[in-house]
Amino acid sequence: MQSKQSKGGKVRAEALSEDDRREIARTGARSRWEKEKVQGPVPKATHRGAVEIGSAKIPCAVLEDGRRILSEYGITQALGSRSGASKRIKKAGSESGSSIPVFLAPRNLSTFITKELADGPLSPITYKDGRRTLIGYEATALPKICNVWLQARDAGELQPQQLDRAFKAELLIRALADVAIVALVDEATGFQNERDRNELHRLLSVYLAEERLAWAKRFPDEFYRQIYRLKGWKWPVGKAKTPLLGHITNDIVYDRLPEGVLQKLRELNPTLEDTKRRKWKHHQFLSAEVGQPDLRDHILQLLPIMRISKSWPSFKRHLDIAFPKTGTQIDMLADYE
Repeated sequence: MQSKQSKGGKVRAEALSEDDRREIARTGARSRWEKEKVQGPVPKATHRGAVEIGSAKIPCAVLEDGRRILSEYGITQALGSRSGASKRIKKAGSESGSSIPVFLAPRNLSTFITKELADGPLSPITYKDGRRTLIGYEATALPKICNVWLQARDAGELQPQQLDRAFKAELLIRALADVAIVALVDEATGFQNERDRNELHRLLSVYLAEERLAWAKRFPDEFYRQIYRLKGWKWPVGKAKTPLLGHITNDIVYDRLPEGVLQKLRELNPTLEDTKRRKWKHHQFLSAEVGQPDLRDHILQLLPIMRISKSWPSFKRHLDIAFPKTGTQIDMLADYE
C-alpha cells in the first residue's frame, strides 16, 4: 500500500512537463559533477554481492581501490533501525554538516560514539555500482557499530522499543565471532578469485589427494555416448575410443572445476615423453573428501545439458552459460538449436 507521501510524489511527477523533467535531470547531473570536482571521482565497485551473517543479509562490494564495503541500507536493515525519528535526525545532521548514519541516529547513542569512531569507521563512503550512487561503510566497522548499541544497552540508556535492535546487534557480534568479515565480503563478491596464491594453495590442499588414489570408474558410459552423439561420431564397437576424448574432458570437466585445479593436475600427472600420454587418470589425484565428490556432481549436472542439446555447438553454448570458465565472456545467445 502506497503512503500519502508516495502518492503525492507520483501525482507531482506526472504533472511535470517533459521540459521540467529534463531540467531537473540536468540540475541533478550538474550537482553531482560539482560534488565530484570538490571530492574527487567517486570510486567504482568492481565486485558485488551480499554477505549472510546469521539471519541478516547485507549487500556488499569491493571497490577499485580494494576497500570492502557494506551498504548503509543493508546495515540499517540488519539492525532494524529504519524508524522515522532516526531518519529525521539523520536528515537534520546532514543539513548541519554532520554525517550520522541512520543505524546510529537515535540521540541516546551519541554518548557512545567517540570522535575517533565518527571520523574513522563511521565516515560514509560514496561509491558507484553501475549507474547507481550508493553510500556504505568499511566492512570492518560493523563490529564497532554493534558495540555502540551494546554499550548503550549495558549502560541502561536504551528505550524499551530499542532493546530489539541491541539484541540484533548482539546476534551479529556472535555470528561474526568465528568469521572474518573481510573474508565474507570477498567470498560473496567473487573477489577471492583475485587473492594471492596462498589462497589457491589452501584450496588445492583439500581438493587434491596427497597420494594417487586407486583407479575407479568415475565417468559413466553415458557421458562418452553423449559426446559421440553430439559430435556426430559413430559409437565404437570395441573399447578403443578416440584420443580426442582427453582434450574434450579437460575442456568440459576439469577446466570447469575451481581455478588452478587442472593446472595442478597436469603437474601431478604429466605427459610421458615416450608415449605422449599420461600414466594415470586425472581423477586419481582428486581427494576422496572434496575433489572426487565435486567431480561426480559436475558430471551429473553435465548429463542433462548434453541430453537436451542437439549438436556440439548447442551443447557448448548451454555449458558456457551454466559453467563458464574463469575470465571468459558468456555468449548469451537466444536462438539455441
